[in-house]
Amino acid sequence: MNLPENKKHRYLVTASDFAIFNGTIIHMVCSTYALTREFEWAGRLVLLPLLQDGEEGIGTCVHLEHLAPAFEGEEVLFTATPRPWQTGEELLVDIEAFVGNRKIATGYTGQRILPKATIQKVFEKAKSIS
Repeated sequence: MNLPENKKHRYLVTASDFAIFNGTIIHMVCSTYALTREFEWAGRLVLLPLLQDGEEGIGTCVHLEHLAPAFEGEEVLFTATPRPWQTGEELLVDIEAFVGNRKIATGYTGQRILPKATIQKVFEKAKSIS
């Protein structure tokens, strides 16, 4: 199987991305959880062209090292580079995030491609356990 293409994703940091807990702003910079959301999206951009009719991706992991701040109004460039894989395996995507020349985060995401019906069964089984 051919290696999926690298993808790029740009994101503008806003005040809604700040680290806020219980209504209190902890830091007026892009939070780790906001970066994680954008990591997920960058990894999904690699996944989307691989999906066939009736398939969907389901996340398996996110690993993110938050290295430096990104401030409100700054644009973050995410570069997503897929690792070699075979159909049926987990698709791992290495991701780096930069503001200009400043690397702010690095890590990877994981996705599995499954039939939508299989994913629905997994969800239903999980609901029945709770």
